[in-house]
This record gives sequence, structure tokens and C-alpha cells, in this order.
Amino acid sequence: MTTLSERISQSAFDGSKLRVVLMLDLEEGAQQQFLEAYEQLRNQVASVPGHISDQLCQSIENPSQWLITSEWESAPPFLAWVNSEEHVKMVQPLHSCVRDTRSLRFSVLRETSNVAVRAPEPAKSRLQANPRVGDGVVRHALTFTVKPGSESMVADILSGYTSPAARVDDRTRLRRTSLFMYGNRVVRAIEVQGDLIAALRHVSQQPEVRAVEEAINPYLEQDRDLNDPDSARVFFTRAALPAVHHVAAGGPESEDPEALSRHALYYPAKPGFGMTLAKMLARQDEEAADDPASPVHGSTIFQRDDIVVRLVDLRAPIDRDPLVSLGARGPRKLAVLRRLLDGDVAGGLTTDRELAHFLARADMDLITDRRAYDA
Repeated sequence: MTTLSERISQSAFDGSKLRVVLMLDLEEGAQQQFLEAYEQLRNQVASVPGHISDQLCQSIENPSQWLITSEWESAPPFLAWVNSEEHVKMVQPLHSCVRDTRSLRFSVLRETSNVAVRAPEPAKSRLQANPRVGDGVVRHALTFTVKPGSESMVADILSGYTSPAARVDDRTRLRRTSLFMYGNRVVRAIEVQGDLIAALRHVSQQPEVRAVEEAINPYLEQDRDLNDPDSARVFFTRAALPAVHHVAAGGPESEDPEALSRHALYYPAKPGFGMTLAKMLARQDEEAADDPASPVHGSTIFQRDDIVVRLVDLRAPIDRDPLVSLGARGPRKLAVLRRLLDGDVAGGLTTDRELAHFLARADMDLITDRRAYDA
């Protein structure tokens, strides 16, 4: 009998097949335009590495509701594609005919098929070995850059807003928002219980949040117009920094969050090695979650292209054990980390002084960290 870990865990790096479900609600009379755009899109997607197949479905109850399902060898190639500039441009023709969308991603745990007619599976594909234990929380982040020289003004604006109501609806509420800066880069990590999309929409509609977003607009390096749906959609698509791995020791109530300190560490990856670096950090955090003596209670790794941010909740000061705090326990792991980092930014990492210096630089400036306590 297999013993399942009681750790809270989610990961895009288990190597299992991925099923992506995209639900769409079309504008009236846009079916033909949508079909033409989809035909062009599916031919392009078919050539993306890791893609296996897709299906287009139309509701038998409401013809305006459509469903696109796709299967991938694993999550990493899908994430690399869906977060790319290529994808942003590829889906542009769909925007004018789609009223609303929702995307869901699932690791394939079990499957049943007719063996006699079943097509051969790609060699790299496999099923998720065991179900993971969740805590009902969805984690996501946004990142964007502001104009150099405006960092202090942006920090003041972002730290001074009034938090919106935590309750979104009967099943969704905001749990926590943590906002950090690394130079002119902003990272906003959010935790939502329930429906992430519903929570994001709820937040974007709040006057206090809208005022903050408008206030930082002049300082953004990428222009956006929040009154233009296409401009806002492109901005937030490019700003998305998905959670690719999360792990926490024990159950969801195993540790008082007030006793933990939260840090966000920014890892400047070598060009093309962002996902490799994220995988290496994920393996280290899995080991830390099984070690009761580890100062790392939990971590979430966010990654897009070569942007890697590791959000860690620590039981001890971050500089007490720099290697563990960095996710590189042991000399071999440190050597791997050194090879994956941009040397111009990371430095040598060969002495305790260099290690302490890099940890201090990687530890992003905390702008605000707000928990929601109301029901």
C-alpha cells in the first residue's frame, strides 16, 4: 500500500501528462469568426513542442458556450508556451469574438481507454503517480517593471492603498497579498481560497484598487490603458507569473502564520535556464518540507521565462542558514545553483561573504504583506 505524504503540495514538475480545459463564452454572431481564428490557432499550436492533441467542443445546451481541451506531454512545455510572447500574439484574433474565458490545468492521474484502438502515447508522457494534498488555496503572482528612478514613489503608492473586502462570494475569499520590489521590478503574490479568476475580477473592480492602478500607470515601463480591454488583457497576460511549485510541511493548520517570517527571493537565471533553476529549487524545498529541523516551513516558486521568484515562510531569521534559505543545501547544490544563475548579477558564490551578499541582494524589499481575517 502506498503511503501518501501529508505535506501540502502542488507542482508542475512531476512529469505527468497535462490536460488543459479552456471554457469560452462567445459574443453574439461571432461563431464563424471564432472558427476561422481557431483553425489558424490550432495549426500553430500543433507545432509547439510537448503538444499532443486538442478538441473543440460546442455546448448542446447553449451554442454560445465552447470548450477547448488540449493534452500535453507535461506541464513545463505548456507553461513555457502559454506565457510566451508568441502565445500573446497567437491568441490576439480571438479577443474580438470572445466575451469571457476561463482556463483550468490538470495533471492526469488515472485514465481509461479502449486498448484495442488506443493510439501510442508519446515516450515522455506518464500519469501523475499519487494525488497531492491541497489546502484549498490558489497561488498566483504578477510582475512588471517601473521606470528607473520611480521606485520610491511606486513603493509609496503600492503600500498606501486600502485593502478590498476579503469576501468575494459564498465560496471565494482573498487570503493574503504580499508585494515586493527588486530594483525596479514589482512582484505581487496573492493567495485565494476558491475561484482565482473571480477574486481577480473582484479586486480589479474595487475603487481603492483601481485608484492605485491608475496612480502607478505613469511609472510603468510597459504602457497600459485599463479602460481598453485589449490593452489591459495584454498587460496582465505579460505580467502573469504562475506558481509552478508549492510545498508546506504538515497540514494547513500545522504552524501559526504569525510565527513565520515571509521573504521573496529573486533568482537571476541565465538566459534559457529559468525552468531548470525552478525545478532545482523545487527539489530542495521538497526535501526541506520533510525535515522537521529545517527553518523553511513552506515555499512557493513562481517562474516565467528566466524570471524565478521563491516565496518562503521561515521559522528562523533568513541569514541564520543562508544555504537552506537560498534552497541550495550542500556544496554540490550550491555549485548547481551557481551554474544556473546569471554570473554578472549573482557573483562568485564561492565564499561565505559572497553567499551572504547574494542572499541580501536576492531578498526582495517587502512593500506590504496583508492577511485577510474577515469572513
